[in-house]
Amino acid sequence: MARREQEHHTLPIPNGWFAVGWSRELQTGDVKPLRAFGQDWVLFRTRSGQARVLDAYCPHLGAHLGEGGRVVAESLRCPFHGWQFDGESGRCTAIPYCERIPDAARVGALPTQEKNGMVFAWHHAQDKPPDWDFPVLPEIGDPEWSEPRTFELEVPVHVQDMHENNNDPAHFQFVHGMLNVPESSVSIDDDGRTMHMQHTSDQDTPLGRFRTTLSRVSWGLGLASVRSTGIPGAGLLLYSSTLPIEAELSVSRWLLTTTLNIVDIVGEEFMNGVTQGVMQDLPIWSHKVHRRAPVLCEADTHLAEFRRWAAQFYCRPEPAAANPEDA
Repeated sequence: MARREQEHHTLPIPNGWFAVGWSRELQTGDVKPLRAFGQDWVLFRTRSGQARVLDAYCPHLGAHLGEGGRVVAESLRCPFHGWQFDGESGRCTAIPYCERIPDAARVGALPTQEKNGMVFAWHHAQDKPPDWDFPVLPEIGDPEWSEPRTFELEVPVHVQDMHENNNDPAHFQFVHGMLNVPESSVSIDDDGRTMHMQHTSDQDTPLGRFRTTLSRVSWGLGLASVRSTGIPGAGLLLYSSTLPIEAELSVSRWLLTTTLNIVDIVGEEFMNGVTQGVMQDLPIWSHKVHRRAPVLCEADTHLAEFRRWAAQFYCRPEPAAANPEDA
């Protein structure tokens, strides 16, 4: 057995909200194949403007609905025999050559919503409905903020390992060139789902040297915002969502914006710095193994807190049924 296989623990795909695309790239009537959560899906926008995600394969004879499928009102029509499937429920609503629709004529449907310029789908390993949500960010679309800049990156790593990176303040010194490990703190909301982390350090900018704070808010393992404060009158925002394509292949979407009063002074530097930072992390992400039980030192308190918090986003195995003979 290869050394990496001996060292590596494969995590399952976590539950939660994940961005499956940019809203601007999905027009009314668009139909797109989608690979996510280890499965094939189809992403489309109905005539009323709703973004929907359905299982890709027709229950009739298995045609891929994303390869030649067509939007009809609020449903998606199979390219093979014209069966139509409701975008919200996945139920077959029409068969053009048959009045009676079989009860089993349905495909899987993921709950969807659009916020902050992205299309989100809910994934749950046991197909349970959403039990938490995340907010609209007021900066995105505000006329006092710059037009968001976006980019995306595919990385051969589990979504949790990418997210864990932000709860590891020590790596900022060794990977990103900070002079010291930034001061950091962590808190978790009463609902248990939302984690806040702050990193504070002195930063040199075109406007001078400031003591700045990066305030990160995480909603589950696939969604986070980072706001930078400390430059008087300036606002900087990073918003990202990382989608598990497979268990160990992710695509991360990033949105960056700044207040208009600084976009031409430090805005470009902020946005370029973020993209450069991601590229510095990429070699680590691409070649690391996941330690199920890492050896941590006493200074790794935030990593330990993150691991405990992250565990809630996975389905725990159901307890084995009691054997009557053991009673």
